[in-house]
Amino acid sequence: MAKLSNEELLDAFKEMTLLELSEFVKLFEETFDVKAAAPAAVVAAAPAAGGAAPAEEAEEKDEFDVILEAAGDKKIQVIKEVRALTSLGLKEAKDLVDGAPKPLLEKVNKETAEKAKAALEAAGATVTIK
Repeated sequence: MAKLSNEELLDAFKEMTLLELSEFVKLFEETFDVKAAAPAAVVAAAPAAGGAAPAEEAEEKDEFDVILEAAGDKKIQVIKEVRALTSLGLKEAKDLVDGAPKPLLEKVNKETAEKAKAALEAAGATVTIK
């Protein structure tokens, strides 16, 4: 295997997303049994690269979180909708509704998030999409 120069390594890191870079750091730590002393410095350096930041912003807009803010008056209907949208059992769904505001669905596409919001609002819940 050819040895990469520092500049070549930096160029490779500049092309990586923050998630890929984070996974690389974890793998590096496991492989060499070390801990990164300043992980924030590594993460902060990636957006400064310029090329990685716009790609990361565009990528984030593909994934949305559906947050249950409040159950409203029809709590039982909201629990039923939560169970229909997730794989939660009755107790888990009830606990989630009782503990609102809580994230209900995470990293879903826009269409799924909008459908979930419409179903929950029809059941009487207050929902936000982030």
